[in-house]
Amino acid sequence: MAHFNSSDKPMDFDRGFVIDFDLKTGLSKTLETGKRYLGQMNGMFADQDAYDEKMKEGDPLIYEFHSMPVPETDGDLAFGCSIVNPGKVGDEYYFTKGHFHTILETGEIYYCLKGHGYMMMENPEGDWLALELTAGKAVYVPKRYAHRSINVSAHEQLITFFVFRADAGHDYGTIETKGYRKLLVEQDGKPVIIDNPNWK
Repeated sequence: MAHFNSSDKPMDFDRGFVIDFDLKTGLSKTLETGKRYLGQMNGMFADQDAYDEKMKEGDPLIYEFHSMPVPETDGDLAFGCSIVNPGKVGDEYYFTKGHFHTILETGEIYYCLKGHGYMMMENPEGDWLALELTAGKAVYVPKRYAHRSINVSAHEQLITFFVFRADAGHDYGTIETKGYRKLLVEQDGKPVIIDNPNWK
């Protein structure tokens, strides 16, 4: 027999559950949040001199993400929020490190709750695209594509809700080693895509 609010566990993957998200911050009281500071992203921005200068001012928080205790099984879904702060290193906007999935044949959905940004994507064969994110828009990241959230707003956080198969895993190492083929930078007050001079 079904009951209202019958799950005793905060995250019951066998019977279902509800998690509250703050629509202004993207945060949940139930899920823990991980943080990435600029000091943890050395070598990922194209302009190393600008990076070094930025670090002299401190070690700013670039983005946050939820750490989810999800069973890594092929029948479950992982989900949470990514929160990218506004800012730049040189002319390059703040971004998430980005990743492939360990199971490369994995798609992912991002729904924008707040802000203005882009989802930068590329596959191992060299195809790439950047899709715009504003509040109310959802982006589908196809299987085989690495993806990175980029905040192009000068003052507002970019907050996205994401969902993907729970056993997909994350491959950050490939992007850390090779980078992305394209960069999103500010030129004349607008976001512009350029070739990454450091791409390997």
